[in-house]
Amino acid sequence: YPHRPYPRLLAHSGSEEQNPQPDQEGSHWTGTRSNPLLSLHSSKFVSKRTACLIATGPSPAATEEPEMDLPKEIFLKDYKKPDYLFDTVDLEFQLGDEKTMVTSKIAVSPGNEGNSSPLTLHGCDLKLLSIKINGTELKSDKYTVDPRHLTILTPPAGVFNMEIVTEIYPQLNTSLEGLYRSTGNFCTQCEAEGFRKITYFQDRPDVMAKYTCRIEGDKTLYPVLLSNGNLIEQGDLEGGKHYALWEDPFKKPCYLFALVAGQLECREDSFVTCSGRKVTLRIWTPAQDLPKTSHAMYSLKEAMKWDEEVFGLEYDLDLFNIVVVPDFNMGAMENKSLNVFQSRLVLASPEAATDGDYAAILGVIGHEYFHNWTGNRVTCRDWF
Repeated sequence: YPHRPYPRLLAHSGSEEQNPQPDQEGSHWTGTRSNPLLSLHSSKFVSKRTACLIATGPSPAATEEPEMDLPKEIFLKDYKKPDYLFDTVDLEFQLGDEKTMVTSKIAVSPGNEGNSSPLTLHGCDLKLLSIKINGTELKSDKYTVDPRHLTILTPPAGVFNMEIVTEIYPQLNTSLEGLYRSTGNFCTQCEAEGFRKITYFQDRPDVMAKYTCRIEGDKTLYPVLLSNGNLIEQGDLEGGKHYALWEDPFKKPCYLFALVAGQLECREDSFVTCSGRKVTLRIWTPAQDLPKTSHAMYSLKEAMKWDEEVFGLEYDLDLFNIVVVPDFNMGAMENKSLNVFQSRLVLASPEAATDGDYAAILGVIGHEYFHNWTGNRVTCRDWF
């Protein structure tokens, strides 16, 4: 399927083994996404001139290559329930050109009665600034940090509040996972394990929580601030900045979190649900592409109608957004109420698009919208 990665594709490490065989004990997920076709292209299609240089040039001095820090293989047989659950997650982003500050406030509860195990959070490419438990900053001997984890050694018994402040660098993030810059705009991609590049978290789909998200940024550079759920508050700040506060009242895993900020224009329409509620629909895109979104809006309304008529599934929020992002590592992503699409699966005009293009837009917009219930509200336990 054009917008889903294949979990068995491993990062090319320079070896000739492009198609590793599955293990005998079951499927595994490495947590790494790559483009094996690019590796195949670069390894097979070498110019004659390059081959000649390799054959006749002096042999380089032998050097010891550093060992790669490969992801640990994960097996279905090793699955166990999380030791801790997250009830609510309040996020705050202070967007900047050089760095972005992220504050997460999490209500934590034990997954098992009497649990006293350490709380291990996933993290990647993060700068930890502070961590507090119930309002008190933790001393360095109370936690450990390595390139992939933050571990709180002795969490409090029972329910507690945790606040973590991190610094990230979206303009340097070329992985197209987590929070990154695309043509001057901010965008996220968190499925499957991208949220750990935003803040320290239990980055697994069986940890579901209610989210709020406050976004602050320069009003001129980023006039549009979007996240999941309903927009409940917005306003101006000092220094030419503004903010938007979003609330998603339904629990979701972190891979469905989304944030978009930048200079975008929208096509707006509405849909009246089977119970009579009016839902605002918006498709966001660079201004020059707005005329090419009419078929996408038609496709969205048809999908909402079909889900009601066939399965009785009514949309559950007041707003549904689609954002077009040119640099996107999937065809589309079903983030709750804030779907992100690659341009080719939203934009179409009679002068340039084929019947196949129109059919693809109709099908993929429907596919992502249907995830609102089957995939988002009812989600997967793990990635197997």
